[in-house]
Amino acid sequence: MINTTSRRKIEHLKLCAESPVESRNVSAGFEDVTLIHRALPELNMDKLDLSVDLLGKRLKAPFLIASITGGHPDTISVNSALAAAAEELGVGIGVGSQRAAIDDPAQEESFKVVREKAPNAFVYGNVGAAQIREYGIDGVEKLVEMIDADALAIHLNFLQEAIQPEGDRDATGCLDMIREICSVLGTPVIIKETGAGISREDAILLQKAGVSAIDVGGAGGTSWAGVEVYRARESGDSASENLGELFWDFGIPTVASIIESRVSLPIIATGGVRTGLDIAKSIALGANAASAALPFVGPALEGKKSVVSVLSSMLDEFRVAMFLCGCANIHDLRNAPLVVTGWTLEYLRQRGFNLKDYAVSGDTF
Repeated sequence: MINTTSRRKIEHLKLCAESPVESRNVSAGFEDVTLIHRALPELNMDKLDLSVDLLGKRLKAPFLIASITGGHPDTISVNSALAAAAEELGVGIGVGSQRAAIDDPAQEESFKVVREKAPNAFVYGNVGAAQIREYGIDGVEKLVEMIDADALAIHLNFLQEAIQPEGDRDATGCLDMIREICSVLGTPVIIKETGAGISREDAILLQKAGVSAIDVGGAGGTSWAGVEVYRARESGDSASENLGELFWDFGIPTVASIIESRVSLPIIATGGVRTGLDIAKSIALGANAASAALPFVGPALEGKKSVVSVLSSMLDEFRVAMFLCGCANIHDLRNAPLVVTGWTLEYLRQRGFNLKDYAVSGDTF
């Protein structure tokens, strides 16, 4: 019998594949970022080095297929396609929340298949901050062992939890538990937001807690409040539906969150990353890698070939962006000049950020 958590996972996957779940009125902010074109790049585009080290693992390009699914028998083929594509193209991949496999060990195969299909890739596990108190250190270690993970992502999804009728709304003690896990787990810990972004205040707390990296998971991509609107509508829960509608676009957009999170930790830029140009802008803003989930949901339902096609196109776009910015490698791109304007610049000004401190062109505050 499929448990509640497992059933919810397949509902989420189908809604993301079939319904408009992206932010409606909030952008990730990439349109406010302009990379400086070099008319004389003096490079051979076919010889650019896109490789990067991330938490002790070498990637052929600074990109990860973000956590999508797992925890239901129907997700085995989906994760198989995603993992096989990641292995072929040399990028990283995360699994969906492994909570379902803790609740029902029969669902472990839907996660284990990722490592089976991607034996050499950077693979990260995934568990919610709301659950780590329940599972404890031993439970968290089992999640890492389950997929031989190179890192563990602890996701922060309290916006979604607040709207879900079955959500866990008790956020007390999570920081202490994160600190404890970081101190004893022999695997890097990534803190991953899921669509509402990371603020400067929280980035500093996480750095002090000993986390290894921050995945900003900013607003502007998939809205999990929006996903919950559809679930609430189907079940006739008008209160949750109204909450989801109100908070559909809530959060810090991705571009602003990258700047907010620059506290001497590796940064993964997630949230509305849809093109290779978005990847390039993320790296130039200070991210170490970028990731996306929604662009791969539909293709993963079709199979590995479709995932490889979409991902290859994004990486081709990324290569062109590097070439046109005169960047031979990722180090050059991270130091490439850019200009931030528009809403993002005004937001950062109001928050008290001086972009000159980050080698980013913009207003002088």
